[in-house]
Amino acid sequence: MWQYRELIRNLTVANLKNRYQNTFLGFFWSLLSPLLLAGVLYFVFRNLWGREQDFAINILVAVMAWQFFATGSSSSLRAIVRNSGLVTKVYVPRQILVLSDVLTSLINSLLAFIALLPILFILLGHLPITVLLFPLVHVIYFWLMYGLGLLLSALYVYFRDVDQIWQVLVRALFFGSPIMYPLSIVPPDLLPYYLLNPITQLILIYRDVMVAGDLPSLYGVGIAA
Repeated sequence: MWQYRELIRNLTVANLKNRYQNTFLGFFWSLLSPLLLAGVLYFVFRNLWGREQDFAINILVAVMAWQFFATGSSSSLRAIVRNSGLVTKVYVPRQILVLSDVLTSLINSLLAFIALLPILFILLGHLPITVLLFPLVHVIYFWLMYGLGLLLSALYVYFRDVDQIWQVLVRALFFGSPIMYPLSIVPPDLLPYYLLNPITQLILIYRDVMVAGDLPSLYGVGIAA
């Protein structure tokens, strides 16, 4: 993989440029889009939380994490087919195409989370020291996304219905993850199965390190990884 680093860099830069090409706000959409979604969810579901401020903080972090998952998985799913012209002309390891797409989403997500820090500081009044663990958490998230992207993109080459099926699953996972509601409302008998969802664990880990100031549980890290 190392010998293809220049190709990976060029593909990633091209993806970043193409994603916001001809848009007025450019990169700011990577922050604005989840903020708008969080705003809608805030007004619809705020009564599910005890304190509105708690909900605002937790939903911001959860939506940011979700955005990386949704955009990264959907984009990497089509990576090989989308670059079929390049693949047929020269030899390019297929995993590089997936890697560049996941890296594109990773960079967008990192920049969006960094831009989110001042908002968290205003809402919390401080930033917990565990925020320093955020890069490590994002690395775990990256490898989860890369592995998922390799699987989905390989299936999509042979079965184009995978795209439509995945979009349905993504929507189901959105409501099956603690984004707009607290974990406490999940029925106790369903909770052990609910916690097996890697996206649930990643959202909880992000909330631990960026909001609560807690260290992530080894169980959660193990499920997410």
